[in-house]
Amino acid sequence: MADFCTCGAQLPPDALFCHKCGKPQREILAVEPEPPPAPAYLPPPEIKLPEAPPVSFRNPVAVRIGLLLAVSATVVMSFLPLLNWLAAGFFAVLLYRRRTGSLLNVGAGMRMGWITGLLAFVLAAIAWLTVQVPVALSGQFGAAFEAQMKAFPVQDPEMVKQFSRFLTTGPGIALMLFGSLVMLFIFVTALSMAGGALGAKLMGGNRPASR
Repeated sequence: MADFCTCGAQLPPDALFCHKCGKPQREILAVEPEPPPAPAYLPPPEIKLPEAPPVSFRNPVAVRIGLLLAVSATVVMSFLPLLNWLAAGFFAVLLYRRRTGSLLNVGAGMRMGWITGLLAFVLAAIAWLTVQVPVALSGQFGAAFEAQMKAFPVQDPEMVKQFSRFLTTGPGIALMLFGSLVMLFIFVTALSMAGGALGAKLMGGNRPASR
């Protein structure tokens, strides 16, 4: 580097510019800035769909569907005995699948059948009691029981008559009605749950999907 600038000014050692005219005395390499680091890849946020409510009496969709199928099963009760409750549980699961898009597993299908069966039992019990209570109060329970027992070869006639007379009393009528309602409850709920489990199984609900 020269000791003097072209303008005649004397330069100090290692001067980059002339202190008089400002002329640069040597090339200055521009330092290129480092490129900013590439942003780290962030996966898109996972969108969680709202979880379907469990099948229970707190699920309004399940209750409405169960009530609809229970009414339908009660209407056809005299035309399709037993099969109406099995079909009610089956179609309850099918309709719940269409309404909500949730694929029920077998356990949830049984719960859907249980809801349908319990509502169907209430309606069937009302319809059955409407017919049977007048029959019971007229004393025909005892006569019907005695006529049925005559078909059995081994029997005690005196015991049959005593039990027939018991069925004409208040406690006997209450016992007969209560026992019949218990049997009706078992048949309706068991068949509806079986229908619900069958519906879930046939629709591929053997894997855990919806509760």
